Amino acid sequence: MTLRPLFASAFLAIATSTFAAIPPAENLLPQDTLFLMTAPDCDAFRASLHQSPHWLLWNDPAMKPFHDSFIAKWRQSFVAPLEHDLGVKLSDFADLPQGQFTFAITQNGWTGGDDDKAPGILLLLDAGSKSDLLKTNLAALQQKWTDAGKPVRTETVRGIQFSIVTLASNDMPASLASLVPQAQPVQELGKVTKPVKPGEIVFGQFESLLIVGNSIEAVAPVATHLTGGAMPALDDNAIFAADKLSQFRGSPLYYGWFNAKTFFTLLSRIPPAQPNPDVPSLMPQIPWDKVIAASGAMGLKSATFTYRESHDGSQIDFFLSVPESSRTGIFTILATAAKSSGPPPFVPADAVSFWRWRLDSQKSWATLQSMLSDIAPAALTGLNSLIAVYNMNAQQKDPDFDVRKNLIGNLGDDYISYEKLPAGKSLEDLNNQPSLFLFAASNPDQTLLAIKNLASMGVNGAPSAPRDFLGKKIYSIPLPNRTVQFGVAPPPAGSLYFTTSGGYVAISKDSSILENFLRSAANPGRPLSATAGLIDAAQHVGGAGGGLFGFQNQRETMRFTFEGLKNSAASPAAQALVSQSNLFGLLYKSADFSLLPDYDQVEKYFYFSVFGGSSSAEGISFKFFAPRPPQLN
Repeated sequence: MTLRPLFASAFLAIATSTFAAIPPAENLLPQDTLFLMTAPDCDAFRASLHQSPHWLLWNDPAMKPFHDSFIAKWRQSFVAPLEHDLGVKLSDFADLPQGQFTFAITQNGWTGGDDDKAPGILLLLDAGSKSDLLKTNLAALQQKWTDAGKPVRTETVRGIQFSIVTLASNDMPASLASLVPQAQPVQELGKVTKPVKPGEIVFGQFESLLIVGNSIEAVAPVATHLTGGAMPALDDNAIFAADKLSQFRGSPLYYGWFNAKTFFTLLSRIPPAQPNPDVPSLMPQIPWDKVIAASGAMGLKSATFTYRESHDGSQIDFFLSVPESSRTGIFTILATAAKSSGPPPFVPADAVSFWRWRLDSQKSWATLQSMLSDIAPAALTGLNSLIAVYNMNAQQKDPDFDVRKNLIGNLGDDYISYEKLPAGKSLEDLNNQPSLFLFAASNPDQTLLAIKNLASMGVNGAPSAPRDFLGKKIYSIPLPNRTVQFGVAPPPAGSLYFTTSGGYVAISKDSSILENFLRSAANPGRPLSATAGLIDAAQHVGGAGGGLFGFQNQRETMRFTFEGLKNSAASPAAQALVSQSNLFGLLYKSADFSLLPDYDQVEKYFYFSVFGGSSSAEGISFKFFAPRPPQLN
């Protein structure tokens, strides 16, 4: 039997010992950590998970036929073959995580280039009172490798013994290799390909902590911190320390941190690749230092995310630490102004999704042009040439037409989109949901004609004449046919419809939702803003006044999805998915959706979610909140 050391050890990252006071991740990782993702307390995370709506749904008696069938097929098709390849029983490790579970990437001497020094990869897991079981499992795994002729050497760092195994190219288990696309080796003409350096997996145990890394250098800082050595830790990093105080307070169940300042500084110093005279390129080399500088990435200090659970619901927060004083490039676009972004009265209560972004179009257009000019002036010249061509074609019908004046110059600071459920009942209909996109314009009628002129350039023959509806003109442009994907024929291409109302230009592929929007001006129905619980939920994401706000009605979309899945066995989309040799295809093959219960039996586990975005002098925030369904309280 061929053993698979990397993957076996990854699954062994579910084992530990007596619950000693293992320091938190920020006190173990080195100061040069580039990325961190940690669950500080696996016991607390597990307890919260078992009370979550999704976990309760999965274990609801009504789901038992589907649940049991899926588990049996999944075990037969994936778990059992994987256990055979690894030589371990995964169920032996299911409850071992007790304390922290941490994954990290450290600089470890890496300078950003494709050199011999690679970033460090670390996995830390505290098994608390199950330390003895961890010790037993590690010894058993080493014995299996030895019996299989796999050399295992040991090295001691500050009194902690680490086992080191060299990884061969064929060490990926066959059960996983079939699901992962394999890169084919490429030999570039005129260049000598450097031999691939064999990788290593290093693992050891300190009290109840399992330490796994990709080199002895990567695990050495952890060993130093565990044994009281003097070495700066991540907690000594000023950027992390500031984020810890502002973003990680309140005991999140898990959180992540990205050291953007160090990472982009390293990338910006990578020298450009030298041209290969044997393989001349028609495309110029991408100047990554200019891309990074023009995009504004050099002003980004860090990025964080946190996940929290409370009696009110679950929340995920993202924060980009990009101070206003150093905010350039893409971040000037993302930094929305504090303006109302809640659903306007014309957004109907039966909308299942909605978002509104108060994007400053004029500032964004100027920023994009500046970025192009800084990265590659030729690209800006090409954009201007393309605009000139559009102008020339459109001026054959309208001599006064100008894209910059008639379209770009009219764009406002309000973008809105909402969707309704489709009329059909199949999964394919989910890709054809009625949706409406609107944007504010200083001169909507002029903007509408500009869009019509541009869109009609790609249409064979003359576009149809506009039709009158409630005093407004609705224009239509036929869409080109789409190509077949995954063996599934796309729905008819249809047309794109345009109109204006209330200072907005409205665009849709569904004429009925466009007509309902026009009717709402005189006869507004019940608005989305009147949805029960929406105002309270919005407060968890900073309200609807930060410049970005959105809504998703999972209760209604899941009703549609349940019905579609139960009748999906013979659908072209389902057959195409089953034929895929990847994880999604394997999951779909394991699921017998005909065993799903009637949706009314499980409706109580679904509700809605909201998200919001805002900016401050310190950075840009994005928050997502899902209220706990009322029937579960």
